[in-house]
Amino acid sequence: MKFYNLKENEEQVSYAQAVKQGLGKNQGLFFPKSMPKFDNIEELLALPLVERSVKILHPFVEEDLTEFELTAIVTDAFNFPAVLQPISNERAILELFHGPTLAFKDFGARFMAKCLQAFVAKDAKTTGQQKPLTILTATSGDTGAAVAHAFHGIDNIRVVIMYPKGKISLLQEKMFTTLGGNIETLCVEGDFDDCQALVKNSFNDKELATTVGLNSANSINISRLLAQICYYFEAVAQLSRAKKDLGDIVFSVPSGNFGNLTAGLFAKAMGLPIKRFIAATNLNDTVPRYLETGEWSPNNTVATISNAMDVSNPNNWPRVEHMLQSGIVEVDCVTSVSIDEEQTQSTMIGLSKLGYISEPHAAVAYKALQYSAKEGELGVFLGTAHPAKFKDVVESILGQPIGLPKELADCAGEPILSQEMRSDFSQLRTYLLK
Repeated sequence: MKFYNLKENEEQVSYAQAVKQGLGKNQGLFFPKSMPKFDNIEELLALPLVERSVKILHPFVEEDLTEFELTAIVTDAFNFPAVLQPISNERAILELFHGPTLAFKDFGARFMAKCLQAFVAKDAKTTGQQKPLTILTATSGDTGAAVAHAFHGIDNIRVVIMYPKGKISLLQEKMFTTLGGNIETLCVEGDFDDCQALVKNSFNDKELATTVGLNSANSINISRLLAQICYYFEAVAQLSRAKKDLGDIVFSVPSGNFGNLTAGLFAKAMGLPIKRFIAATNLNDTVPRYLETGEWSPNNTVATISNAMDVSNPNNWPRVEHMLQSGIVEVDCVTSVSIDEEQTQSTMIGLSKLGYISEPHAAVAYKALQYSAKEGELGVFLGTAHPAKFKDVVESILGQPIGLPKELADCAGEPILSQEMRSDFSQLRTYLLK
């Protein structure tokens, strides 16, 4: 299958090239030229996660990876579960934080790392030489850890992660700034959108991009999104096994850069029985306002307790809009709700009374589901990170201690290795070329 540039449609590349390149010309996002459609959904849902995921992903990658190679990659990448946890008869949370960095982005980052490692090895074997490769990515919290751990120790791949100073939790920061080796971290004076703009500027500098072999592991990379399709299928598979009616499933998706929602829309387009989606945002409400008024007008980014969603200009929205406007999915299958800080906190308390300890991002999604779900709909909201990653915030709101999982305890006492820098492209350029 070919992938084309949404801005420059004549640019069409293979899956391998899309993964290695990240962005297309004029910062365009790659999109599959056709969408696989599965008629045998019940048979797919009956399969285990890895076997099902191979069948889902194979049509996208078959020109570049054999089924044997893809199976090895998926087996290695998805070596942890996605857990559907009931909250009530009509509501459940899909826990996506059982991977090595306790966040949903482990699915996409690990899959991308394994694919890229395979493609780099193939290129080296073909050409007899190893080209430089630099992964440059921005994080509002969880991407950094997932990417860092996925790529840590991989030969000939340098990873540079930028994050906004003082705007992610300390434990989030510790998970990716303490590794060293081929993982380099830059603490930027600014917000996530500033970090994202630096990534875009770097890709626009063709000399820089060519010299250092620039790539990005943000959800702008198509491999990240393809991996995330698989856990939507897994959620519906678990609902099916629980004998739930699959006719009116609604997913409430905590949304920052909108990669998670994009993957869900891919799953729906491929035949998964999802009625609709709720894009749940915090105070950074560009998309809810846009869907209401038709005017795209990002405000300055607002810092919230659901910091991984503190994004005012989401990179993946062009993919979402393309699917809605081109008829790949129904135009009315996406609504969006903005949840404020007080609502987030009261929802965390409410979930606690139901016996479930939630962090802020999942609480935003649950509150949006409460606002938007209709009678008879089966609502699933996504749990994107372990509550302990936001230990101070969760304990302060709930008034009770929560323990640290081993993954966090192991890095909590390690020194932060980051270098601070201004939100200045010339400074970043010099750093990347050093």
